[in-house]
Amino acid sequence: QWQLVESGGGLVQPGGSLRLSCAASGFTVDYWTIGWFRQAPGKEREGVSAISSGSRRTNYADSVKGRFTISRDNAKNTVYLQMNSLNPEDTALYYCARSSVYSEPLSAGVFDYWGQGTQVTVSS
Repeated sequence: QWQLVESGGGLVQPGGSLRLSCAASGFTVDYWTIGWFRQAPGKEREGVSAISSGSRRTNYADSVKGRFTISRDNAKNTVYLQMNSLNPEDTALYYCARSSVYSEPLSAGVFDYWGQGTQVTVSS
């Protein structure tokens, strides 16, 4: 059974950091594009970042470039999203998802399997 489980969310002060994890089971993450998306209350879902199969390519939303870094640990079958310099606009439910294709810009429509999400709240 395929499964994606996000973790690492929480409450952090502006300027702080969090590292989100997306742990996969039932399939090998290195063979898939893994993306991170977020959705804030009352807003549309936004693509945040993605890493291609084999980690050859990555992309980021303009709103997070220079602050967020996506990476993959194949030994743990996990993809990470390191988030630095967080601000209140980053508050959202963060999801990871998998796709058989890599696209730029990031498009949710090509992702076929999603995790349940982890909440990130940036507030003083």
